[in-house]
Amino acid sequence: MKSGVRVSMSMILLLIMSLVSVPARAATAGDVVSARPTTVYLLPGKLLEVPVNAWHVLYHSTSATGQLNAVSGTLLVPKSGYPFGARPIVGYAVGTHGLGDRCAPSVSMSEGREAELALVSLFLLKGFAVVMTDYEGLGTPGQHTYMAGISQGHAVLDSIRAAARVPGSGLSASAPAAVMGYSQGGASAGWAAQLQPTYAPELRLKGVAAGGVPADLHAVATHLDGSADFGLGAAAGIGFDAAYPELDLAADLNDRGRALLADAADDCVGELSKLAGLRFADLSPVDLLNQPKWLARLAENRLGAIRPRVPMFLYHARGDEIIPFAVGAELRAAYCRAGVNARWAALSAPNHVTGAVEGGPLAIEWLTLRLLGLPAFGNC
Repeated sequence: MKSGVRVSMSMILLLIMSLVSVPARAATAGDVVSARPTTVYLLPGKLLEVPVNAWHVLYHSTSATGQLNAVSGTLLVPKSGYPFGARPIVGYAVGTHGLGDRCAPSVSMSEGREAELALVSLFLLKGFAVVMTDYEGLGTPGQHTYMAGISQGHAVLDSIRAAARVPGSGLSASAPAAVMGYSQGGASAGWAAQLQPTYAPELRLKGVAAGGVPADLHAVATHLDGSADFGLGAAAGIGFDAAYPELDLAADLNDRGRALLADAADDCVGELSKLAGLRFADLSPVDLLNQPKWLARLAENRLGAIRPRVPMFLYHARGDEIIPFAVGAELRAAYCRAGVNARWAALSAPNHVTGAVEGGPLAIEWLTLRLLGLPAFGNC
């Protein structure tokens, strides 16, 4: 009887324990919130489906001020097997798409109007998986933190983490990884390289390619002031204001500035041309770029002060009318002074867009060699 009583009490204790809720593990950066199959197309009208397994992924990342957030993106995995071990994962950081959710690359890929798929396809043909973040606030609630490099670097690194955690993707967290980006994506790639040793040290990052990099945003904004591409500078103001609430941009604008930037807050990149020729002085009675609060955040997001530990491929068009060639050259010089294994290509391309066309294939081949384990040789 005594033995029977002991068994009964044990059963009761087990029952009680089973009813007690166990606290769930706290969400961390790189965790997958959801992943649903999707289809991507090369041409509008849903023509030429890209023959890959694809997922629209929602994952956790970290804001520019260190807060956990949710970011969306798209994971593309070739249907064929990969015969050389763990399939490499490329974090592809897209260039400027705009500020509204409808501009997100996950949306444009699903509608067959994503121009950067032409370059992404070159990775897919090599058997590599590619994950493309939408960045913070582009495809998820809230304003896109456009050009807040720290947020963008986090989003890229966490997209690689999340890719390996998507059920059914067949990807491994120990896979070799690489990052590539141009323009906004170039800044994102640069920040991914700088942040990776402390933010995502477990990633087997083999190389980073960054082209047309707006490394010094104060210099770029000054260059864009009054130009045909002023809308990009204004968009960066909106993005920084979203990333850093203390900037309180609206309070420093005049009525015209508040109306124009409110109207632009959901524009895609082509629509920003309506701001062509304007100056920051047309939007505000104060010297926005040289206010201490703006100088501090712009300096915080200036590339070059942190030494990446992975080999870098940097490229810039000599004729770049949007991101001055001197800005890219100075980033190269800063990395060389810091001892980074950096390869630099000064392109003959006559403008910003053709710089992406000329430099993209070079960057892809350079990254491919890194992912295959070949050593990198810089030209500092």
